[in-house]
Amino acid sequence: MTYRIIIQHADDSIQIPKTSLLRKWIKKTLNEKFQSAEITLRIVGIEEMSALNLTYRHKNGPTNVLSFPFEMPPSMPVGTPILGDIVICADVVKQEALSQGKLSEAHWAHMIIHGIFHLFGYDHETDEEAQIMENLEIKMLQSLGFSNPYEIGVSIKDYD
Repeated sequence: MTYRIIIQHADDSIQIPKTSLLRKWIKKTLNEKFQSAEITLRIVGIEEMSALNLTYRHKNGPTNVLSFPFEMPPSMPVGTPILGDIVICADVVKQEALSQGKLSEAHWAHMIIHGIFHLFGYDHETDEEAQIMENLEIKMLQSLGFSNPYEIGVSIKDYD
C-alpha cells in the first residue's frame, strides 16, 4: 500500500498529536477503500478555519473539521487517486475534547476519520446517512483502540 500523505501545519500554537500518529490514523482509514491514495491534512487556527467555514459553508465562526473532496477531471490520466483535503482546527478540537471529557488524542483520531469518510462520499445530512457514517466511524475508532465518541457521558477513564 502506498499513500501520499501531506501534512501542513498552518498553526503551531496548539499541541497536536505526533505526525506518526496522524499518519497511522490516516493510513488505517484509507486502507478501508484504497490500496493507494493521496490526501492532504491541513492543521489551522481559528482565523483560517472561520474564513473557510464562511466561504464554503456560509457559517460564521470556526468548525472542527472540513473536507474538500477532489473531483478528478475526466481527461486526467488515472493513477494514484487524489482524494482531497481535510482541514482541522486545532483550537476547536482541543476545546471540544475538554468540554466533552475526551482524551485529545481520541478526538483528533475521530476528526481525521470523520474527515476522510467525507472524502469517501459519506455524509450526515439525514438521520439515516448520519447513522451509517457514525457506525463506520465507531468501528474504525474501535479498531484503533478508542471508544465510541458518540456515547453520552464518555469520560477520560473510558479511553484508558
